[in-house]
Amino acid sequence: MSIMRFVPRGPMVKKQLYQEMLEFLRNAVCRNRSELWENHTSMFHHDNAPGHASLLIRSYMTKYQTSVVQHPTYCPDLSPAEFIPFPNVETNLKGSHFQTKNEIQGITKSVLRAITESGFQEGLQ
Repeated sequence: MSIMRFVPRGPMVKKQLYQEMLEFLRNAVCRNRSELWENHTSMFHHDNAPGHASLLIRSYMTKYQTSVVQHPTYCPDLSPAEFIPFPNVETNLKGSHFQTKNEIQGITKSVLRAITESGFQEGLQ
């Protein structure tokens, strides 16, 4: 089973869909990095979007004892995704034309899989 999943197209990610994605991610971490889950040493970072800060999501994080790294208020430019995966994906998709959504998703998956752990760490420095 792939650890990557694309969000369905629509106007916005609502808290219920976000909770489903968190459940998917939690299951992937349990399968692939069980030591992080068992020792409660993993941390999660998301911004202050209404769906992310909802009582439903806060309760979910508490239920599974997930530590959340707080995102500074009014600071949209601090998302790690802005520094590592998005620029890599953008560079690889730029100037290309695709016939199907599956082509775009395939290249996106390939680019994301190619980012090493040290690549993520360097991007956060």
